[in-house]
Amino acid sequence: MFVSAYNNLEFSILIVLLVCWLFFIVQLIYSIYFFRKLIFFKRKKSNYKPNVSVIICAKNEFDNLKKNLKSILNQDYINYEVIVVNDQSNDKTADLLKEYEKTYFRLKVVNIDEHVNHIVGKKFALTLGIKTAKYDYVLLTDADCFVDSKKWISSMVSNFKSSDIVLGFGGYVKDKSILNKLIRFDTFLVAIQYFSYALKSMTYMGVGRNLAYKKELFFNNKGFASHMGISSGDDDLFIREVAKKSKVSIELSEKSHTLSNAKDSWKEWYSQKRRHLSTSPFYDNKIKFLLAFFSISQLMFLSGLLFLIINKTSYFVWGPLILLKLLLVFLTNYPLMKKLNCMDLLIFSPLLEVINLLMQGSLFIFSINHSHNKW
Repeated sequence: MFVSAYNNLEFSILIVLLVCWLFFIVQLIYSIYFFRKLIFFKRKKSNYKPNVSVIICAKNEFDNLKKNLKSILNQDYINYEVIVVNDQSNDKTADLLKEYEKTYFRLKVVNIDEHVNHIVGKKFALTLGIKTAKYDYVLLTDADCFVDSKKWISSMVSNFKSSDIVLGFGGYVKDKSILNKLIRFDTFLVAIQYFSYALKSMTYMGVGRNLAYKKELFFNNKGFASHMGISSGDDDLFIREVAKKSKVSIELSEKSHTLSNAKDSWKEWYSQKRRHLSTSPFYDNKIKFLLAFFSISQLMFLSGLLFLIINKTSYFVWGPLILLKLLLVFLTNYPLMKKLNCMDLLIFSPLLEVINLLMQGSLFIFSINHSHNKW
């Protein structure tokens, strides 16, 4: 009986070991097929400087606008306007914008007093902003975002020389907390995926904190009409639709990054992630499979490794797997974290990957078909 149990355990260990190697190979394939092109990506230099309308939607954002808007208004770029859509704010947002209009000739304010047909959310505000824009290119960011470089606009829109859509990076201000590191690591993972997929002509999203496209794409697509009933999706679902027949560029340079303050409570971040995930069921099946399978491969690898360690198998059984996994993480993350200015996360990557996997698993379980009205 004991011999039989021992043999069964040995067989189970063999199967788990094979599974670990299989899913490590899957992650290696993802790194080679998707991330390698991003690792070696170099953008062609361009001095193209088209007229551009920067659009910011704001709802009760007095503090953020007071702190951040000047970084947008003081860009080293000649041909641009800044449109701020004040969406029924009941704080001092309107007063601040009225004051700024007197000082900054580039600033144009659109006030929303009531939504048409009681449509609420960012999409309606963004639609009005785009309709108000006088230039052919629009560059989007959020009221809680700022830029450290006066070359943000020029870095993003110079890509329009050969593209219709430009995907940028929206990062977060660094601090020493574990939550901050996890949020920035999650943002990094999301970014390297949508950048990598875009380079493979499989664009499925951008981020509204730093996104640009030709205005005609919006009108040709009838705006957000196909998903107006979904509170999110102004960046991912819209971009997924228009990218299929458009040229897409990515912009990685540090001067093109936008920054904002990360959530400072686990509850707020969890709620934000649930809202973002609410649009994922509408992705193309191919994209859903590829994104899900990558996460599954990580989870299965980690689970199998844990099984091997718990059952006190020899280090020579699971040790090489850990070493190879760490090497793969380093070879993938080092150049990409360097590009996206988050090198401080490199040493914590293995731990952050585990925590992020657990968080993603819980989000998948609890956020299915959850609706949100806040943006």
